[in-house]
Amino acid sequence: MSLGRLEKIDLRTYWKKEATDFTPWLAKEENIQLLSETIGIELEVQSQEQSVGPFSADILCKDTMNDHYVLIENQLEKTDHTHLGQLMTYAAGLDAVTIIWIAQKFTEEHRAALDWLNRITDDTFNFFGIEIELFKIGDSKPAPLFNLVSKPNDWSKEVKRSTSNTSASKNQLAQQNYWTELKSYLEKNKSIIKMQTPPAQHWTNITIGKSDFRISATVSSRDKTIGIWLNILGSNAKENFDKLYEAGYEKSIDEVNHDLNWDRMERRKMCAVILKTTGDFSDTNDWDNQFEWLKTNLEKYYKFFKPIIMKF
Repeated sequence: MSLGRLEKIDLRTYWKKEATDFTPWLAKEENIQLLSETIGIELEVQSQEQSVGPFSADILCKDTMNDHYVLIENQLEKTDHTHLGQLMTYAAGLDAVTIIWIAQKFTEEHRAALDWLNRITDDTFNFFGIEIELFKIGDSKPAPLFNLVSKPNDWSKEVKRSTSNTSASKNQLAQQNYWTELKSYLEKNKSIIKMQTPPAQHWTNITIGKSDFRISATVSSRDKTIGIWLNILGSNAKENFDKLYEAGYEKSIDEVNHDLNWDRMERRKMCAVILKTTGDFSDTNDWDNQFEWLKTNLEKYYKFFKPIIMKF
């Protein structure tokens, strides 16, 4: 069997200009999804060429996990000091907490600058440096490749946060350990579920690709249960719940679980689709059973609800 040969393509042959060619291409759903997979954060585009005083930032997104702003600055050439300064200016003006700098090539100095920013800031802030390349095989269509050259060190930031958080109770630290082990379990078993950095609290969130919607895994030491929630948030929570109910209630009972509780929560500003089972998270001997239940049902939630929600 003969194999093709990868051929690297000059970025400018496909994208002539950053503002009119590359930025609109990246802002398309399928391309921002590719970037999301590269950095491990679900992104939802909010605007292009977002004004910041007399300047304009290339793309402004939201992290669908927590609704924090994500700033993307593009450069189809080697990194320079001008764009580094723009990143800081735009991030301050837009109150962005995740900053992504995409360039054709990173100088060692600019890569080191992002590494330094990741090192000195707490876990609230994230700085990514990404080099983009284009390849083709023979007469194939060009294929983009994002290469991470700088990223947050989640482990060191988590250690920094844990050691500085002296007010965390033993129960909160036990919950954080539980989510840490669940995250490892999902990764080891190649689950489609991607968890956030394990928090010291009784729930952890999983993005579903749309702001105002998120899946949560929960533990309760009071009633000895573990659970999964599809949380519907925001000013349109009731309207979105009704649309989701109409589109998916009947099938969800068959395809997800017959014990689903669709709760409109009339006295609250949110709604939820809830599933619970018995389980004591402090019983480490039972963790494998609990993790398998969470994995199975988190995947069912994700596969069933995401396609419906993405159509809203």
